[in-house]
Amino acid sequence: QVQLVESGGGLVQAGGSLRLSCTASGRTFSPYSMGWFRQAPAKEREFVAAISWSGARTLYADSVKGRFTISRDNAKNMVYLQMNSLKPEDTAVYYCAANSFQGPVPNRGAYNYWGQGTQVTVSS
Repeated sequence: QVQLVESGGGLVQAGGSLRLSCTASGRTFSPYSMGWFRQAPAKEREFVAAISWSGARTLYADSVKGRFTISRDNAKNMVYLQMNSLKPEDTAVYYCAANSFQGPVPNRGAYNYWGQGTQVTVSS
C-alpha cells in the first residue's frame, strides 16, 4: 500500500508559477512510476505528466509541454510538478498517482494509488 499526499496548490495569476509536491509513504517508493493528473469541473480526469522510477524518462501532455516539469527525489519519497506560464485553463484539482506495473504512461487506469488532490486556480 502506498499513501500519497499532494501540496502546493493555490491561487495564482495567469503567467505565474506554482510548484506542486507529492509525498509518498508506505511501501517502497522507488520502483513506482509516478504521474500527475488533473480534473476540472464537469470534465474527465486527464493526464498531465509522468516520470519513471529512475527519473530518466518523462512524458507530458501536449497542453503542458514546455511549461510544466515533473521531477522526483527518491531519497525523500517526493515527486514534484513545476508549473510555469500558467493559464486559466490549467485550473483544476491536481492529483498525484503511483503506477507499480508500467512505465511513465498517460493511461489513468494504469495507476493503482492516488492522492486526494490539491486545487490549482489560475485567474485571468
